[in-house]
Amino acid sequence: MSIPDLETLHALGPAQQPTYPDAGAVDAAVARLRTMPPLVFAGECDDLKTKLAAVSRGEAFLLQGGDCAETFAGVTADNVRNKLRVLLQMAVVLTYAASVPVVKVGRIAGQYAKPRSSDLETRDGVTLPAYRGDAVNGFDFTEAARIPDPQRLVDVYNSSAATLNLVRAFVTGGYADLRQVHTWNTDFVRESPVGQQYEAMANEIERALTFMQAIGADPDEFHRVDFHSSHEALVLEYEHAMTRIDSRTQTPYDVSGHFVWIGERTRQLDNAHVELLSHIRNPIGVKLGPTTTPDDALALAAKLNPHNEPGRLTFITRFGAGKIRDGLPHLVEKVQAAGVQVAWVCDPMHGNTFEASSGYKTRRFDDVIDEVQGFFDVHRSLGTWPGGIHVELTGDDVTECVGGGEELLEADLGGRYESVCDPRLNRVQSLELAFLVAEMLRKA
Repeated sequence: MSIPDLETLHALGPAQQPTYPDAGAVDAAVARLRTMPPLVFAGECDDLKTKLAAVSRGEAFLLQGGDCAETFAGVTADNVRNKLRVLLQMAVVLTYAASVPVVKVGRIAGQYAKPRSSDLETRDGVTLPAYRGDAVNGFDFTEAARIPDPQRLVDVYNSSAATLNLVRAFVTGGYADLRQVHTWNTDFVRESPVGQQYEAMANEIERALTFMQAIGADPDEFHRVDFHSSHEALVLEYEHAMTRIDSRTQTPYDVSGHFVWIGERTRQLDNAHVELLSHIRNPIGVKLGPTTTPDDALALAAKLNPHNEPGRLTFITRFGAGKIRDGLPHLVEKVQAAGVQVAWVCDPMHGNTFEASSGYKTRRFDDVIDEVQGFFDVHRSLGTWPGGIHVELTGDDVTECVGGGEELLEADLGGRYESVCDPRLNRVQSLELAFLVAEMLRKA
């Protein structure tokens, strides 16, 4: 099976692509990437596909989370560990409190490009190209920083390789051992009510593990976790250069990440992104917003998963708290009636962004929870499985989303607002979300 060349894809008029000033530099960067070893292996992608098939059957739950946009400066051992830690904590809460296997996928090691609503940004009368993530240009508001630079695609590869190296070391080197559940709870979390709730649960887990050890049971699953990487497949040059033919099956895989998704702004059926991802064998996702019709969803499923393979396709809905209860049922009903194999996942972040009076982009924690609750309500009413959540979060004590148990106010946003793009849940809010979702799962 072959994939279309870049010229064919660009002839489709792809959305949200950088305008590079030097075509020769683009060719050189792509040629360099084509020689690089895979970041992930096809067999690992197949393993994740098997796990996502269980999600689509209602036998597991997907937890997908991480940065809105990774930065090259953020590739440090502390940053990677902190993100991994909050995802491990959330996963153990969901697994223990809801008694359901949790598939763990990070928005990590590749989430360096962002679609934007405008190509340009104006400040104080000065207009420059919008920041499209470190994969494309720099965050600093200067002419030099904002020029798209294809060498950054090579930097994405190197940063992703370093991140995956750290993740693999943590998850296999003892950090993900279940007996570490207490040590994952740092001081600023432990002091919060949700942190104390977590401590109580950690004590129960510790007692259960001690019992298991006493009777001679010590399975490998207690000491390591399966953790997969994901990102939005946005910059065509990068994803195309990282697509390789698997030696086992002679089929193409995008080896830049285990799971890649198509965004709400690039999911047009005749678009280059849908065309490219229809040829790769990875598990893939599509973001579906409130403008999606049931016919859109069915057409995407037919194009992206023509053999209706379980685990291949995930629909990630991002309606907004005020629209999900009205908009989602029509999609789910029609897709289910057509017999389409798909995992349904809720992104409660992107439909709930607003600008605070201070100028900061933010989200209300209550809106995030309300959208997840609406997602669960719809699936419960239709007898279908609410397959997972897809959230933007960080392992740090940031002040980017208002509300939650800490009762962050709009006035607090300037305290520690560190995101270069969209607001993320902080560590305490993420853990609080996990407990609330676990309660919904128990009822589901």
